[in-house]
Amino acid sequence: MAAAGEALPGGLAAELRRFAERASEPAMLPDDGLATLQRATSLFREAAVRETATESLFQDLLQIFKKVSHEIEVTCQDASTLAHLDSRLQLVSECFRCLRNACAHCANNQNVMRSLGLIDASIHVIQLLQKLESDLESHLTAFRCSLQLLGNIATGNRDSQNSIWKLAFPSLFLNCLNHQDEKIIDYCSVVLFTCLNPERTRQLQEQNNLKMALRVFQTSRRCPELKWTTLIVTNHLLQCPELVKALYAKLSDPERTFLLELILSEMKESSVLIGEEMATFLAASFEEKSQSVLRLVSATNDEEALVAIRLLDVLCEVTSNPEELKHLQACPGLLEVAISLLKLVHLAGKQTTNIFTTTYSTEQEEISHPAVGFKSHLIRLIGNLCYRNKGNQDKVYEFNGIPLILDNCSIDDNNPFINQWAVYAIRNLTEENKRNQEFIARTEQQGPADNPVLESLELKIESRDQKLILKSVKRVPDP
Repeated sequence: MAAAGEALPGGLAAELRRFAERASEPAMLPDDGLATLQRATSLFREAAVRETATESLFQDLLQIFKKVSHEIEVTCQDASTLAHLDSRLQLVSECFRCLRNACAHCANNQNVMRSLGLIDASIHVIQLLQKLESDLESHLTAFRCSLQLLGNIATGNRDSQNSIWKLAFPSLFLNCLNHQDEKIIDYCSVVLFTCLNPERTRQLQEQNNLKMALRVFQTSRRCPELKWTTLIVTNHLLQCPELVKALYAKLSDPERTFLLELILSEMKESSVLIGEEMATFLAASFEEKSQSVLRLVSATNDEEALVAIRLLDVLCEVTSNPEELKHLQACPGLLEVAISLLKLVHLAGKQTTNIFTTTYSTEQEEISHPAVGFKSHLIRLIGNLCYRNKGNQDKVYEFNGIPLILDNCSIDDNNPFINQWAVYAIRNLTEENKRNQEFIARTEQQGPADNPVLESLELKIESRDQKLILKSVKRVPDP
């Protein structure tokens, strides 16, 4: 084995050895060792220095680390020594920094530290810091540095991750996530994110561990600037449908809305597929809560209604993906609920003037209301569910949904693009469906008084050889 001096130049390794030797003595460590540790911390920023570090060097650092942590423990128990607490905390912080830098992107040093017991020793100190009641800045600094060390020693190292998980799950993680200091929460989230895998994520759905998943989610909602908590939610929690279902049951309505917004964002921005189990669960949740939207006829804000609105948004996105559409096309009750709800909100908009009333203004004034676009999205969902699915096409006919969709082929400021979605739904309803084609052709010939049909969209329906054709009416430009 190489001599310790090869790792750190300028006799620094020898200084650390002498400091470590003093750590074996009963007397308290001198404060002048802090400068030695700081020099080592600085040198370990260099990859070349990290790569030449020896096991004996880490043995010296461990000896110093254990001595300082013991002195902190004694200080907490003996009021007469409290004056030394700040200096001890500064020393242990520098130990953490030095070790943190030494194992950054260096698997060999990670393995040596783990085999020497530095993970165990570090977690022991973290538990000590958690119990310590102090308003010293050095206390917070030590806590933060300890978690940074765990994050570095775990990165890319499965054995280290296993050791940390065994020692830290669940109490240490939960205690850190409940801390008031955002940096401690953030650094803890890095460690948790690094250690999680599918099997460990499934552990979180157990009743005793669900509070950790709940805490991560609530922190993500409360502090969106803490990116690691959001990454835990999106990259781990949302990948486990059973956990999402267990979590969803514990959430308040505003929290459910936030969760659905995260799912929607992942689907749109990252093309994430949520899978059959999750899609079916969200469809059932929408069926259960859908009619809460009717409260928005007289209210501008209802938390349960907002959840239903966001559920519909997610279902529209899910059914826009061919790989996931078939799961929901076969979902019992979803199409019927969508048609029934469209009837109810359309009728509510005709009975009184409210957010579901069709309005049109030449002034392009933006309308701010959570239910803006709701009818449009219902029609989009119906159209998606009928895509190349004759059974669902026939259900819409049987539930008298075709006239309802035709009645929404008009511009509506409360429902942007509703006419386009209505035409899209009509296309899907009539594709290779003779009965639906003939029904719409008859409706067009009869010309219902309250139905502008498709003229305003520059489209017309032609019947050719007993087939319905949606044809664009191209206007000839003025000469």
